[in-house]
Amino acid sequence: MDLARQCAMRCLPIRTVTRAGALSAALLRIVASRLPVEDAGRVTGLSPRWRRAWRSAPLVLDDTHLAIAGVRETNPAVDHLLTAHPGPFRSVRLTFCFFERLDSDIFGRLDSESELDSESFGRVDSESELARWPRLLADKGVQELFLFSPPPPLHMPLPADILRCTKLRRLYLGFWEFPDTRCLPDGVGVFPHLREFVLLNTRIEDRDLDHMLASSPALETLAIVLSCGPPQHVRLRGQKLRCVLFWLSMADELAAVDTPRLERLLMWLTTTSCGIGDSDSDSDDEPPMRVRIACAPKLMVLGYLDTRIHQLEIGNTIIKADTEVSPSFMVPSVKILALRVDFRIFSEVQMLSSFLRCFPNVETLHVEFAMTDRPTGKHYGEFLSKLSPIECLQSQTKNVVLHEFRGDLSEVVFLQHLMQRVNQLQKLIIVLSKDILLSVDDMKIVLKALTSLPWASKSCTVQLVGPKHAWNFQRASDLSTDDPFDSEHGQEFFCFIKEGGQTVWKHT
Repeated sequence: MDLARQCAMRCLPIRTVTRAGALSAALLRIVASRLPVEDAGRVTGLSPRWRRAWRSAPLVLDDTHLAIAGVRETNPAVDHLLTAHPGPFRSVRLTFCFFERLDSDIFGRLDSESELDSESFGRVDSESELARWPRLLADKGVQELFLFSPPPPLHMPLPADILRCTKLRRLYLGFWEFPDTRCLPDGVGVFPHLREFVLLNTRIEDRDLDHMLASSPALETLAIVLSCGPPQHVRLRGQKLRCVLFWLSMADELAAVDTPRLERLLMWLTTTSCGIGDSDSDSDDEPPMRVRIACAPKLMVLGYLDTRIHQLEIGNTIIKADTEVSPSFMVPSVKILALRVDFRIFSEVQMLSSFLRCFPNVETLHVEFAMTDRPTGKHYGEFLSKLSPIECLQSQTKNVVLHEFRGDLSEVVFLQHLMQRVNQLQKLIIVLSKDILLSVDDMKIVLKALTSLPWASKSCTVQLVGPKHAWNFQRASDLSTDDPFDSEHGQEFFCFIKEGGQTVWKHT
């Protein structure tokens, strides 16, 4: 299984399973609906009562359970279950079937040196299933659908009948070509109940994404993951849209056009459609990816904004390094902001200052230190010392997390700037990079030296911790998580409290 598929599979939510023994008829139906499909198949052979319970309960089908149970031919088993069950279908996950067929048949044909493309794959084995299964899913009212095709380079056309599944509440699509929505019959492609829509390495034209957003009035979460384009322009509209993730993907524009309830706009390792999805690319000619905030009055969490990759536009104003502060292009609702900056490049430090001025009420600030091969070498300590006060740092910011800290001089200078400018700072977490330039003992010496200087805040707790774990897709999209950027860290090396002129060390 290749890296792209493994990454996409990690984005799938984890399902819990309930098991029970002898129960009443009502509870029996509940149990049957929650059993993994291989267990459901076993219990239906126990008695007619179990068979009736299984048929009367909404179907829950996950084809990976069949594979784990040792079912060699997964597609026929899935086909039988989808056909035999009268519906409704509560949850159907088909993330293994097509991949299994690809392994067993297509690679065998490749060994015989025959040519293969996505069209011939569809004709080889899955043509009948791809024609029949979407109709069954639509006719039997599937509510949750997770549908994966083989990974690239074999992007297959998604059957248009999937757009007839009007009962959907969650839809995950992986490694597909999304169908053209311009010629759909009346009533097709309308999803009145859809709340979560996730595209995993699925190509979708701008117009078709626009259609899905316009046709899903209940949509709360949209995620675009591993997208190399299209879409090129992600224009967000939705009266109930609350969370958007743009993850390891390319686009020319990500715009909150009409999102009155949007709370989170999350980006990670993004770039333009001209890039390679690597924000450490050395090309100066690559056009920036535009991040536009037009209508998002409830936006509370934003990031990671990259000072090199992203061009921030608020309203009709493009934020530049020399943009004068004005209330017309401020976003006062943002409380948690994440930025990615290379502090060895003077233009990025200037842009950092401009970005911060746009968000006057930031309470938690995350800064990830980037490191490219293009340092300008220009000293900017004097620039920071002469900066006019930044409103959020002066009066609002209470928590600062510095990610990927290596101990470079430019990072230490910025750390000192924070200590002397953030008046309300209560907690500072320094997360070390795996590529740290200094030892932990050297870092302790550096921080001890900084504690001898006057700090702006009256009392602040400082922690030095080991490298963080990878940013988790499920955690980031979980609206019950207060701070989606606050991932788990490694070992805590030491901690101290700076209070007035005194420093109390907790770990030595």
